[in-house]
Amino acid sequence: MNRSLVSASLCVALALPLAAQTGSSTNTTPGSAQAAQRARKLDTLAPPTKDDTLRGPYGEFRANNDLLSYRLDLRVDPTDKFIKGTNTVRFRMLKDATRVQLELTPQLAIDSATMDGKPLKVTRDEREVWIDSPTTLQGGKVYSIALAWSGHPVTQGRFGCFSFDKDKAGKPWITTACEEEGASTWWPNKDQWRDEPQEGMEINVAVPNGLMDVSNGHFVGSKDLGDGYTEWRWKVSYGINNYDVALNIGEYVHWSMPKHGNTALDFYVLPENLEKSKVQFAQVPEMLDAYEHYFGEYPFAKDGYKLVDVPYAGMEHQSAVAYGNHYANGYYERDWTGVGISPKFDFIIIHESGHEWFGNAITAADKCDMWIHEGWTTYLELLYVEYRWGEADMLKYAGGLKPKVHNERPIIPPCGVNAEPPQDQYFKGALMINTLRSMVGDDAKWFADIHDFYQQFKYQQITTDDVVAWWSKRTGMELKPFFAEYLRHAAAPALELKFADGKVSYRYKAEEAKFAMPIKVGDAAHWNVITPVAGEWKSMPWTKSKDAFGVDTDEYYVNVVKE
Repeated sequence: MNRSLVSASLCVALALPLAAQTGSSTNTTPGSAQAAQRARKLDTLAPPTKDDTLRGPYGEFRANNDLLSYRLDLRVDPTDKFIKGTNTVRFRMLKDATRVQLELTPQLAIDSATMDGKPLKVTRDEREVWIDSPTTLQGGKVYSIALAWSGHPVTQGRFGCFSFDKDKAGKPWITTACEEEGASTWWPNKDQWRDEPQEGMEINVAVPNGLMDVSNGHFVGSKDLGDGYTEWRWKVSYGINNYDVALNIGEYVHWSMPKHGNTALDFYVLPENLEKSKVQFAQVPEMLDAYEHYFGEYPFAKDGYKLVDVPYAGMEHQSAVAYGNHYANGYYERDWTGVGISPKFDFIIIHESGHEWFGNAITAADKCDMWIHEGWTTYLELLYVEYRWGEADMLKYAGGLKPKVHNERPIIPPCGVNAEPPQDQYFKGALMINTLRSMVGDDAKWFADIHDFYQQFKYQQITTDDVVAWWSKRTGMELKPFFAEYLRHAAAPALELKFADGKVSYRYKAEEAKFAMPIKVGDAAHWNVITPVAGEWKSMPWTKSKDAFGVDTDEYYVNVVKE
């Protein structure tokens, strides 16, 4: 493995802030970091609400059918902030039943539910919508239910979910971003990640003349409805997770670049951002080059790649990536990792587009496994940096992620209850993956591994167990304790070191009894690879000073405790 190494003293120093934050080391955090830690609210898991306990499980009336397609027809009134539409849900029954389950926020009314034009019984509790057929829906047969709804969507959450905004000219600018709140906040659907409409969907949105709707998929056409509204039609050619489905309504200007291989590149921006976008979005082909180098062709080539101007930071809406990063490098015009690398690229373009591979093409089956989206996509940032500027800058960028890890609760929360994972899913998740690369120890093999891992699970909904099983088989290593230590326990593993009588003794302090991870120690001029295990002291000769003993915490994410 040809990887850049830094001095042993620097390797140990990089572990200091994290060690002090977790309390698992005798090291101390510098005063400024301590102050920031005190000022930040602790990341705690909120108890599940009734809505969570209803929406979280993949229960009987979801599991009895398989989604095939959606047809979403919607009319949006910016003046009254009112929406009215119909979602036609096409599905195949997997067994005989009379009931299926969808979701829609109780703040919106259900106007009708019909099958073949005949009314169906609807029962609601929180956002759950149970639809009953008077006759048995037979296993193996395909059915369609048309659910009509209307109302005033409520702006909520970090990005507003469904927001009626205004642009600088005072014209309507309406967007959606509902990953956390759930897609059923504004449209009725099977609000689960486990089942996607495998044949794709149609999205038809009517808006006042002079406005445009930009949604997922490829543009089919527009039609003047003759009543002051124009309908904009989009077709999604692939399965799509429900929170990716997006509206972007405004006075957009459209421009495009030449195709990138088989992928059309289209951009929709407000008029005042046109010239800035032509400069900033030049990073898109470079981003696609990098990710296609590691993982293969852009996964939604039939629908193309779009960047769409939005009034919030950004979101990974499939084939219609939301962009709101002020047309500047870094994140909101700042070096958000603090190590001088992030000003080289536009974080939102690179991160949110990375989700096209992890999050959109590969989707977690349950929200509890969202690290598969965020940990892998944050790792894609590292790969992008390495592809563009080399491994040394990649390791430097990875080092900038370490102070952002808090180790306050496990990355994987309880499954089946709509539980929100902690922020550590991003940074700790990426550092764990980079550690796995170091354990593999052969970059040619590693790059082949990550390519084949992605290709194996592309267009699927998977779990952490799927990830662990694949990597254990691929590497020939028993990786269940490794993944469990980083994902299912709060603290990072700590390498404990004791120095006496011309030797150094070592072991891991870890929650997983079988945790055993090879790691480089000694000094940068001549690293030794040792394999400490949890709770069991081993030793090696060491005649130099304690301070001279280094641990390669650039390539391995682990705490270091010296006694």
